[in-house]
Amino acid sequence: MREERLRATAGLRSSSTLSSWRGRSGRRYIVGVHALNETELLEVTDAVILAVKRDRAGNGVVVDAAMAASDPSAQTRLRWLARVQELGATELHIHRLAATEDDRRAIFEDLREDETQAS
Repeated sequence: MREERLRATAGLRSSSTLSSWRGRSGRRYIVGVHALNETELLEVTDAVILAVKRDRAGNGVVVDAAMAASDPSAQTRLRWLARVQELGATELHIHRLAATEDDRRAIFEDLREDETQAS
Protein backbone atom coordinates (compact mmCIF):
# COMPACT_ATOMS: atom_id res chain seq x y z
CA MET A 1 0.00 0.00 0.00
CA ARG A 2 1.39 3.40 -0.95
CA GLU A 3 0.43 6.98 -1.59
CA GLU A 4 0.55 8.13 -5.20
CA ARG A 5 0.36 11.87 -5.84
CA LEU A 6 -2.09 12.90 -8.53
CA ARG A 7 -0.22 14.03 -11.64
CA ALA A 8 -3.30 15.83 -12.97
CA THR A 9 -3.18 18.29 -10.06
CA ALA A 10 0.60 18.81 -9.97
CA GLY A 11 0.48 22.41 -11.21
CA LEU A 12 -2.51 23.51 -9.17
CA ARG A 13 -2.21 25.53 -5.98
CA SER A 14 -4.69 23.18 -4.30
CA SER A 15 -2.85 20.01 -5.34
CA SER A 16 -1.96 19.25 -1.73
CA THR A 17 -5.68 18.83 -0.97
CA LEU A 18 -5.99 15.74 -3.19
CA SER A 19 -3.95 12.60 -3.32
CA SER A 20 -4.47 8.90 -3.93
CA TRP A 21 -3.55 5.61 -2.35
CA ARG A 22 -2.89 2.31 -4.07
CA GLY A 23 -4.44 -0.51 -2.05
CA ARG A 24 -2.99 -3.97 -1.55
CA SER A 25 -5.25 -5.14 -4.39
CA GLY A 26 -3.68 -2.64 -6.79
CA ARG A 27 -6.82 -0.49 -6.91
CA ARG A 28 -6.37 3.28 -6.62
CA TYR A 29 -8.44 5.45 -4.28
CA ILE A 30 -8.69 9.24 -4.48
CA VAL A 31 -8.60 11.01 -1.11
CA GLY A 32 -8.99 14.53 0.19
CA VAL A 33 -6.13 15.61 2.44
CA HIS A 34 -7.21 17.44 5.61
CA ALA A 35 -5.68 18.69 8.81
CA LEU A 36 -5.74 16.24 11.70
CA ASN A 37 -8.20 17.98 14.00
CA GLU A 38 -11.48 17.42 15.82
CA THR A 39 -13.59 19.54 13.49
CA GLU A 40 -12.56 17.67 10.35
CA LEU A 41 -12.94 14.28 11.99
CA LEU A 42 -16.34 14.93 13.57
CA GLU A 43 -17.85 16.23 10.32
CA VAL A 44 -16.96 13.19 8.19
CA THR A 45 -19.67 10.64 7.44
CA ASP A 46 -19.91 7.65 5.10
CA ALA A 47 -16.19 7.56 4.31
CA VAL A 48 -12.92 5.73 4.81
CA ILE A 49 -10.37 7.71 6.82
CA LEU A 50 -6.61 7.24 6.88
CA ALA A 51 -4.51 8.85 9.61
CA VAL A 52 -1.23 9.70 7.90
CA LYS A 53 2.21 10.93 8.93
CA ARG A 54 5.01 12.01 6.61
CA ASP A 55 8.46 10.45 6.67
CA ARG A 56 11.61 12.54 6.19
CA ALA A 57 11.31 12.29 2.41
CA GLY A 58 7.72 13.56 2.53
CA ASN A 59 6.13 10.20 1.75
CA GLY A 60 2.82 9.40 3.39
CA VAL A 61 2.73 6.57 5.91
CA VAL A 62 -0.61 5.25 7.17
CA VAL A 63 -0.72 5.19 10.97
CA ASP A 64 -4.26 3.78 11.20
CA ALA A 65 -7.48 3.52 9.22
CA ALA A 66 -11.12 3.91 10.22
CA MET A 67 -14.58 3.79 8.70
CA ALA A 68 -16.83 6.78 9.29
CA ALA A 69 -20.48 5.83 9.66
CA SER A 70 -23.41 8.09 8.89
CA ASP A 71 -24.13 8.45 12.63
CA PRO A 72 -20.75 9.31 14.19
CA SER A 73 -19.88 8.68 17.82
CA ALA A 74 -17.95 11.76 18.94
CA GLN A 75 -16.43 9.94 21.93
CA THR A 76 -15.13 7.05 19.79
CA ARG A 77 -13.74 9.38 17.15
CA LEU A 78 -11.98 11.61 19.69
CA ARG A 79 -10.34 8.56 21.30
CA TRP A 80 -9.15 7.48 17.85
CA LEU A 81 -7.88 10.99 17.13
CA ALA A 82 -5.85 11.06 20.36
CA ARG A 83 -4.39 7.62 19.61
CA VAL A 84 -3.27 8.46 16.06
CA GLN A 85 -1.82 11.79 17.19
CA GLU A 86 0.30 9.90 19.73
CA LEU A 87 1.48 7.69 16.85
CA GLY A 88 2.63 10.76 14.90
CA ALA A 89 -0.23 11.28 12.44
CA THR A 90 -0.54 14.84 11.11
CA GLU A 91 -3.11 14.46 8.30
CA LEU A 92 -6.47 12.86 7.59
CA HIS A 93 -6.83 11.35 4.12
CA ILE A 94 -10.55 10.87 3.47
CA HIS A 95 -12.06 8.71 0.72
CA ARG A 96 -15.71 9.65 0.17
CA LEU A 97 -16.48 8.00 -3.16
CA ALA A 98 -17.82 4.63 -1.94
CA ALA A 99 -21.59 4.39 -2.37
CA THR A 100 -22.44 1.73 0.21
CA GLU A 101 -21.23 0.48 3.55
CA ASP A 102 -20.13 -2.78 1.90
CA ASP A 103 -18.06 -0.77 -0.61
CA ARG A 104 -16.51 1.24 2.24
CA ARG A 105 -15.69 -1.96 4.16
CA ALA A 106 -13.94 -3.43 1.09
CA ILE A 107 -11.92 -0.23 0.57
CA PHE A 108 -11.09 -0.05 4.28
CA GLU A 109 -9.77 -3.62 4.16
CA ASP A 110 -7.76 -2.84 1.02
CA LEU A 111 -6.18 0.32 2.44
CA ARG A 112 -5.44 -0.62 6.02
CA GLU A 113 -2.26 -2.21 7.23
CA ASP A 114 -2.71 -5.68 8.67
CA GLU A 115 -2.23 -4.49 12.24
CA THR A 116 -4.69 -1.55 12.04
CA GLN A 117 -8.22 -1.93 13.33
CA ALA A 118 -11.56 -0.26 12.68
CA SER A 119 -12.52 2.67 14.88
